[in-house]
Amino acid sequence: LTETSPVLTAENDKNLRYGSIGKPMHNVEVKIDNPDENGIGEIIAKGPNVMKCYYENEEATNKVLKNGWFYTGDLGYMDKDGYFYISGRDKNVILLKNCKNIYPEELEILVSNLPYVAENIVFRLPKGDDLLLSVKIVYNKEYIKENYPNVSEEELKEIIRKDIKEQVNSKLTNFKHIKNVIITDEPMIKTTTNKVKRKEEMKKILA
Repeated sequence: LTETSPVLTAENDKNLRYGSIGKPMHNVEVKIDNPDENGIGEIIAKGPNVMKCYYENEEATNKVLKNGWFYTGDLGYMDKDGYFYISGRDKNVILLKNCKNIYPEELEILVSNLPYVAENIVFRLPKGDDLLLSVKIVYNKEYIKENYPNVSEEELKEIIRKDIKEQVNSKLTNFKHIKNVIITDEPMIKTTTNKVKRKEEMKKILA
């Protein structure tokens, strides 16, 4: 984070743990704010590396700096040995009717392991008074052409649905299962730093 000059946690030869972002750097305090029943909450930090403010933007500063702590906007948890893990971004959390939280980034990592997936986003699609957990997949045209020649788009969609069920949903609890699949070969709308613009993509999907 540029606001933290720019590192809060890291690993080294003595402190390594698969999947974690490591332990806090020297002189940096990191903790989980308002953790839920699974220990997941917002990652906050304080230390000499944390910025003083956003230049001439008091409103933005007050949103992220509170009582000396910088609120990162990242959700995560800490294990019993002090290693931190990121679950996703606070603004991207999907809240289900049963009050369960889904962190789309967790599912997107699993979907991205499918060999033909170039990009993907997981989102909620309104369905009556409920929602349908969905994924939009941009597939690699060259991979599909080489490995699935002569398949129609509908046939390809069925192949992907089957892979989602067997290779993604099977690794997740029931409430996290992806039920709807959208496929395309058109790249997603991205920022200059190559991050998907979720709001813009949702506008396209809902339209």
